[in-house]
Amino acid sequence: MSDAPRPTQDTVRRLLGALLPDSGQLDVSAVAEGGEHSTWWVGTRYVLRLALDAPASVRQRREIRLRDLVRQHVGIAVPASLASGEWASGRTYSLDTRLRGASGEAVDVTAAGEEDLAGLLGGLREVPAARAEALGLARTAPRSLDALRQEAARAAELLGGDGEFEPARLAQLAAQAAAQLAPQPGAVVVHHDLKGEHLTVTPDGRVRGVLDWSDAVIGDPAEDIAGLSIAVGARAAVRAATLAGYGARASLRGLWLARCDTLVRLGERLHGTDDSPVPLLRTQLERAWEAILLELVTELADKDPETG
Repeated sequence: MSDAPRPTQDTVRRLLGALLPDSGQLDVSAVAEGGEHSTWWVGTRYVLRLALDAPASVRQRREIRLRDLVRQHVGIAVPASLASGEWASGRTYSLDTRLRGASGEAVDVTAAGEEDLAGLLGGLREVPAARAEALGLARTAPRSLDALRQEAARAAELLGGDGEFEPARLAQLAAQAAAQLAPQPGAVVVHHDLKGEHLTVTPDGRVRGVLDWSDAVIGDPAEDIAGLSIAVGARAAVRAATLAGYGARASLRGLWLARCDTLVRLGERLHGTDDSPVPLLRTQLERAWEAILLELVTELADKDPETG
């Protein structure tokens, strides 16, 4: 299959003309493009997302079905697809509802917003994994926290030389601690990309929606706790996880996944080929490395109550 041209404003206008009778009166503007999608604001009520290659098209078709399933269980809004099809041969589009709120990168989450996030985490646990798997979601094995710890240690040394991070802080996660935080049995539906830009937050700090479900998998729920640690900070993420019924092991595992990930990503940006914005990576590292009350607990009980 030949590569499709990248969509332009004219491409989008022609497509919208076939979908919305009043599209000519609507403002249309490109959102900052990210990877596999080209995304466009359409007036104040719609978002048009165009997949740029065949694999992204497969994920988009799956995402539309998954959102309909997830919506029944989570307590916050998930975009609905009003129309979908192909904008070029083998390249899909979805015209979605636009959710209330601004990017979670721009608005802080309040205590009420943490309750919203708890509803999200708890609701995802209730989504029938077998039904999600039937839609095409893959099952993924949990990551090795010890292997990630070693990778993060190398990044921490590089960042220490830059004055970006004090490597001794990573000593809190010794090999024994990483072993204690091994994943618990039980895979759930995981959004797997809960960064700030995928949360819609209203001015009062409530989390009103979650965007971009294209990376969802069936796997380790600590991955979403990790995502929230990077998106809204370690304290808010752990409080939300606790409200959702997750115990200390899952919360601390998610926290340390996030901390190690932020070190690796910033190290790759400054010493590798990653092209992510440095200020954002620094902010995410700062959020994930917030000190939390759970860290005062030096040993975990042999049987930590978990519902995840």
